[in-house]
Amino acid sequence: MSTVLIAVGAFVGYVLAYHTYGKFLARRIFQIDDSRPTPARTLSDGVDYVPTKAEVLFGHHFTSIAGTGPIVGPAIAIIWGWVPALVWVLLGSIFMGAVHDFSAIVISTRHDGRSIGDVARDIVNGRVRTLFLLIIFLVLLIVIAIFCLVIAVLFGLYPQAVFPVWVEIPIALVLGHAMYRRGVHPLAASLVAVTALYVAIVIGAYMPLKMPSLFGQPPVIVWTVLLLIYAYAASVLPVWRLLQPRDYINGHELFIALGLLGLGVLFARPDIVAPAVDFKPNGAPPMWPMLFVTVACGAISGFHCLVGSGTTSKQLSQERHALAIGYGGMLTEGMLAVFVIIAVAAGIGMAVGGEPGGVAAWQARYASWAGASGLDKTVGAFVDGSANMLTALRIPRDIALALMGVFVASFAATTLDTATRLQRYVVSELATGLKLKPLAGRHAATLIAVVTAGLLAFPKGGKGGLILWPLFGGTNQLLACLALLVATVYLKRRGRPLGYTAIPMVLMLVMTSWAMVYNVRTFAQDPQANWHLIVIGVAILALEAWMVIESLIVLGLAKADLVEGEPRPVEVPAG
Repeated sequence: MSTVLIAVGAFVGYVLAYHTYGKFLARRIFQIDDSRPTPARTLSDGVDYVPTKAEVLFGHHFTSIAGTGPIVGPAIAIIWGWVPALVWVLLGSIFMGAVHDFSAIVISTRHDGRSIGDVARDIVNGRVRTLFLLIIFLVLLIVIAIFCLVIAVLFGLYPQAVFPVWVEIPIALVLGHAMYRRGVHPLAASLVAVTALYVAIVIGAYMPLKMPSLFGQPPVIVWTVLLLIYAYAASVLPVWRLLQPRDYINGHELFIALGLLGLGVLFARPDIVAPAVDFKPNGAPPMWPMLFVTVACGAISGFHCLVGSGTTSKQLSQERHALAIGYGGMLTEGMLAVFVIIAVAAGIGMAVGGEPGGVAAWQARYASWAGASGLDKTVGAFVDGSANMLTALRIPRDIALALMGVFVASFAATTLDTATRLQRYVVSELATGLKLKPLAGRHAATLIAVVTAGLLAFPKGGKGGLILWPLFGGTNQLLACLALLVATVYLKRRGRPLGYTAIPMVLMLVMTSWAMVYNVRTFAQDPQANWHLIVIGVAILALEAWMVIESLIVLGLAKADLVEGEPRPVEVPAG
């Protein structure tokens, strides 16, 4: 199949899905009502609750949910063939992931911007809230540790990305000050900021920076320490000073990157060198159910509900913006995953710079599961494949590599600082519940978040966090099941159809449980097994069983008890 047809077909499909299924959910199922004041206005505090323009918030939300998830997942999953990966990305993002993200934002917004885990106590029961907090803490612990290491590894692979990624921080601080203290129009200010970023990217392409070993520690550890310090600062600063403007810049970077990738596909027209379907790749686990937890963020991700209910809902100025930011944001991430599939299925097969191309280039990276699933291989496949396509636009390959390296690292950084901020909220909620008030403060809770992640990341030469990657997909999807459970009970208590959230919940619960059982059995059969993986896997299976029981009990007992003040159905304006 033509790569141009794949790209154009996916884009048209997502646009149609947004204007049909997405708007149907907003109007008829969740009944969006702009007359309802949002917590960003009623609880505005200038730190976490900040009414924000839709275009700025979209950038913050999208770059926070994206990270490297929609890149690493599809780049690994394509080992089973590009067709299964593409089909799951398209269907999963439209009917599952976008529904999950949108519902989490709406429900949180209607409950004072509280996290979806905390809201579960009101909608379901206190036990589900406890379950949520346990899983959320585990997910965020893994996310912070892994993404520190992801960025550190990226800096080692693509040293040309180091300078622009760090320069973006002062650029974002200046942008935030200009927008919120000087009243400069966001679009005008952001265009200047984005221009400065791309100047830095060009400089970085010709001025790669490599971190030496310091105090006997390898570069990956040194970078991880610096990144944790950055994450601490980003978490305690008011959201408008750094997170919002940085993510707004990265939002522009996203659309520029998507535009360049689209043009690259159009002009390069690379031939697909990956197999359409391969049910038994060398050393790989079975496609069913592992495909559904490997792609993860490209189709559905529980981490998104943490962002949507943790930071996005606190900045939503009008309810109708939830459609574009929640549902539209997930579709945009799906489009990014489509380009990843094209880059690794076709882009790496292009013969550029004298390197071999064709099927041989594919086999060099995907000959076996062990060779394809490493972080350097998956990220490298996307960056190299994308850079190959960009050379068709007469962009020098050194600059193309810098562009895509900064793109990936920037998104990983926004996930890191957002996850740290979210973990601060979770630690504060747990400390408050346990009556440990000194630990609930902004600085104490952030310190706990950073230190625990560091303890996970530092062992084994900085590979500690990556050891937990096999469990991340399953834990992440379990969290998505929980969010869909809360949404399903929310709809039932308001007498509305349940299938739109219940069917995705059941499907992902089955696939997650199946995949987790497979992982635990695989860990146990390894003579050098990491027993902490087995313990965590069994614990997750126990939490899943708990969730199934809670689901059956709650859904069986829940009655339609429409609360006073529930919004009436309204037409959702375009956009």
